[in-house]
Amino acid sequence: MTDPPGEHPLPTATLNSRNPLILTLSPGAILYRHHETAYSPIYYGKSGKYRFDDPTCPDPSSYGVLYIGHDPHCCFIESCVPTTCAPAVSGAYLADRAMATLQLTEELRFVDLATSGGLMRIGADGRLVNGSYKVAQQWSAALRLHPSKPDGICYPARHDPTRIAYAVFERAHSPFNIGSLGSLMSSSNKALLNQLLNDYCVDLL
Repeated sequence: MTDPPGEHPLPTATLNSRNPLILTLSPGAILYRHHETAYSPIYYGKSGKYRFDDPTCPDPSSYGVLYIGHDPHCCFIESCVPTTCAPAVSGAYLADRAMATLQLTEELRFVDLATSGGLMRIGADGRLVNGSYKVAQQWSAALRLHPSKPDGICYPARHDPTRIAYAVFERAHSPFNIGSLGSLMSSSNKALLNQLLNDYCVDLL
């Protein structure tokens, strides 16, 4: 019998000898980001507040990370709904945000932590994607420098593990053509918003 799990271990030097599971997204693939309309959807954050941020943030030399979702469901549940109270979102909050579409203009490769076997391939377990951010950030830095040269990390979304999120490492040029579905409060998105609210049992205030 194994001991009860504690905090996930930090990466070791043996990581570079392991063979990560790589998810390749081809040009033309569309990903999503729910963002404030006052800002561009392309934002490589350096706050150090999120799971796969550079652990040296906010040092000026730290790399930024762009967080995006595989579908609108992922973006909605990750950006809109608190988990510490009755799930609800205000119309004003949604009106200030838009659902961007990010179409790949080139191939991107991700260390896949969402597919069966992906965590084991790098010597990790589920605590890496649902535990301490400080530990996950150390893994982010180590995986970014892995010989497989990934463009980022693919992982299950925290608030809905059936949805896939991506952490894209900062790069010199954008690999995306940017489009937009507009605000979820737009009449053109009525069906999508109703589906999101119903699927997650979220109230619209």
